[in-house]
Amino acid sequence: MGKKRKTKDVNHELLDTIIQAEQEWKQIRSIVEQSMEPSINGMQQEAIARAKYLFLLREARLRNISAVRVY
Repeated sequence: MGKKRKTKDVNHELLDTIIQAEQEWKQIRSIVEQSMEPSINGMQQEAIARAKYLFLLREARLRNISAVRVY
């Protein structure tokens, strides 16, 4: 059996992942917006990054955590 992880540690990890996903999404979005003719691949990567970010936000909402309370 594996070691049981503390909820606080999991919440910190989730918030760190949310911050990374947001930065990734904004970076890809910026590149696509600045492109004269954005490629299909670029737009797909932006959509995936946005979906990942929104999923993580929903997960944080379901767990009832926020960056203000945890940090």
